[in-house]
Amino acid sequence: METLPLLIVLFLILAAEFVNGWTDAPNSIATVVSTKVLSPTQAIILAGILNFLGALSGTAVAATIGKGIVQPEMINLTTVGAAMLGIIIWSTIAWRFGLPTSETHALVSGLTGASIATGGISIILWSGWQKILLGLLFSTFLGLAMGLIIMTLIYHLLAKTSRQTISKIFGRLQIFSAAFMSFSHGSNDGQKFIGAFSLALLLAGIFPAFQIPLWVILICAIFMGFGTAVGGWRIIKTIGLKLTKLEPVHGFAAETGAALTIQLASFSGIPLSTTHTITTAIMGVGVTKRLSAVKWGVTRNIIMAWLLTFPVCGLIAWAVTKIFSLFF
Repeated sequence: METLPLLIVLFLILAAEFVNGWTDAPNSIATVVSTKVLSPTQAIILAGILNFLGALSGTAVAATIGKGIVQPEMINLTTVGAAMLGIIIWSTIAWRFGLPTSETHALVSGLTGASIATGGISIILWSGWQKILLGLLFSTFLGLAMGLIIMTLIYHLLAKTSRQTISKIFGRLQIFSAAFMSFSHGSNDGQKFIGAFSLALLLAGIFPAFQIPLWVILICAIFMGFGTAVGGWRIIKTIGLKLTKLEPVHGFAAETGAALTIQLASFSGIPLSTTHTITTAIMGVGVTKRLSAVKWGVTRNIIMAWLLTFPVCGLIAWAVTKIFSLFF
């Protein structure tokens, strides 16, 4: 075992987890900030704590990332390190422009691109990619449907209730829905880099077989929490303020719909994009008012960032792996 390469790769994984905290985790609190139920500081503290607890809630998604996307025995530490660089570079660029990116897709495409550069396309485990594609359906269509359904039910159940009373009720309830959303984010997104961290330890010979110890979960969860506290405001503004006008009742419906979708995926070991899920849930809530309530220009920019994530991260990781292979 070479200690320095392992330490470098683990540092890159934690850096990617930190970036995940400032680009992805803010999605879970964007609506509660935009509706002014919580201040940005209060929401970030809430997100940090609940993301941390969510990451401790299971390891099914981490196992999918760590041993279900590519064949671990066919790759090396350079492969994992290159994948992390792809995530860090692309996500930082997108964050600079306030665009929410999917760290799920960045991680999977980066790991895939680096693995193909290492040993060819035969390394890819297509059964794991089936879960990724299923997660794409969950986040896009189920997220939108859940937001729309929950908002529609609220409209029908509280049709005769005054707007002031509704705002008062859901101003309180939205704190719980934001907590639920943050916990759900940790239970799915938080686990992905835990899986990458454990994979690196396996490749370095620290573990004889793939496993996820508690201390790995703790370290990764802490770094994600710090990332959220440091840089989440840019993404909060895009998701919570620019996509559609939200009141507490809308925030509650979007967060609850997205959180339920994410929990279903986490329970099934399906990595999905929490960015996609909360964004489409907000869109579902917005269209219950009218189609024009959703700012489709902002939506178009977000979707373009999503579409570019797969090829860009995959190509960066592929190129970095090829460059590293010339020197190491």
